[in-house]
Amino acid sequence: MCRSIKTLRPPVLPEEATEDDIRAAALQYVRKISGFRAPAAHNREVFERAVDEIAEATARLLDGLEVRGARTAGTGGTVRKRAPEPRPDAV
Repeated sequence: MCRSIKTLRPPVLPEEATEDDIRAAALQYVRKISGFRAPAAHNREVFERAVDEIAEATARLLDGLEVRGARTAGTGGTVRKRAPEPRPDAV
């Protein structure tokens, strides 16, 4: 995992992730996967399109997550989180 990518969901992030937070994470992901910090001119369009698509997918993911047991920032509501997966060696 790229160490520059931060967790963008509550309770790790105290407030809702901004578009800038999401785009920065998408950019770091594309940089890591492509191996390029900045694309050459002939790769710029595909690089930027990948960042846009990953940012959109990330926003959809964050919008759909339910984190149980955590309080939402400013609303007093509950965010849902999945229970941990059972371990195969647990009896």
